[in-house]
Amino acid sequence: MPLSLYQASIPVFIRGLINLSAVLEKVKAHAVANNIDLATYVNARLAPDMYPLSGQVQGASDAAKFGAARLAALTPPSFADTETTFDELQARITKTLDFLKTVNEEQINARVGGQVTLKIRGKEMNFDCEPYLLNFALPNLFFHLTTAYAILRNQGVPLGKMDYLGSF
Repeated sequence: MPLSLYQASIPVFIRGLINLSAVLEKVKAHAVANNIDLATYVNARLAPDMYPLSGQVQGASDAAKFGAARLAALTPPSFADTETTFDELQARITKTLDFLKTVNEEQINARVGGQVTLKIRGKEMNFDCEPYLLNFALPNLFFHLTTAYAILRNQGVPLGKMDYLGSF
């Protein structure tokens, strides 16, 4: 059986966010064990012109919710990007997961060969759904997930590759 558009999208978005949530829980435990203020991590960044950890979590959430909504031709939920604590970041992930779970297989698979149009920095971009997923939505999600992981490793949090990949 060939891989469906749904199988290549929603479960991947969900898994990435679940793994990010687990990483944040591990960071929280590390901070408590080492008497480190969690705000240190929330505001940490790799470079001055990059978003901090909070922005990376928001970006991963946005990549998943916008990706799912665009593929299914739905209106995505609107989140304010005001999270400043680990609990708020976890709540953001939960809200995103809740939305993703409402997008069903039929909605996504009915859009095979359909069009996605987005505006980025005033420029309109048109994609077929499959290239949108493979060349834009998933790379965007993985960029933010990887950058969040890298920020935390750079801050000395003992994370390994399996924390990023999650359990199987």
